[in-house]
Amino acid sequence: MPPSLVAYGRLLLDSLRDLAPIILVVAFFQIAVLQQPFPDLPRIIFGLVAVLMGLALFIRGLEIGLFPIGESMAGAFARKGNVWWLMGFAFALGFGTTVAEPALIAVAAEAASVKATEGALAEADQASYALGLRYTVAVSVGAALVLGVIRILKGWPIQFLIIGGYILIVLLTQFAPREIIGIAYDSGGVTTSTITVPLVTALGIGLSTVIKGRNPLIDGFGLIAFASLTPILFVLLYGMVV
Repeated sequence: MPPSLVAYGRLLLDSLRDLAPIILVVAFFQIAVLQQPFPDLPRIIFGLVAVLMGLALFIRGLEIGLFPIGESMAGAFARKGNVWWLMGFAFALGFGTTVAEPALIAVAAEAASVKATEGALAEADQASYALGLRYTVAVSVGAALVLGVIRILKGWPIQFLIIGGYILIVLLTQFAPREIIGIAYDSGGVTTSTITVPLVTALGIGLSTVIKGRNPLIDGFGLIAFASLTPILFVLLYGMVV
């Protein structure tokens, strides 16, 4: 059997192991608690198999595609020695992977729809308000990666930046409009998508591997925390301004 098929079969087993708790919980509550049969069981089984195959392919794609390209580009920019190009790459990576994130589009559109329903926003302004939210979050993620890159270059301790960021969030929450607070906190979660996380992680690991005196395990991780924190700050400010 070709090695690639063996590797994919191993990924299928790993995916099944990861999904097993979810399957068991759903099956337990459906059968033992609700005491009802599964509706359209063949279709559910087909969907489960599709999820397993898709998850295995996605993980394989990360291993052979996204992680290597992210690490190699980060390393190349670091070796080039031009900090501004590196910052531009980090910002563009964060902005580009976030602005088209389906979860963010859905949250922004729903927020605009609810505001229009409550009369706080004209229906004609829904699209522009949702677009403003999307671009605010995308810019915040780009800024987060720039900050993360500076932290790796300077060797700043990550815990002080994270603690300071959340203290600032708590302070801003006291002054932000009530209707924007929940949206802001949710926006910090929708940025951790299946595309953003691998590329951002690869960026941090690639930089810390190339830069002398940096440890990939210590300095290469933590960018995702910034990418989850800064959208909350930016959306709170967006609500206070807009």
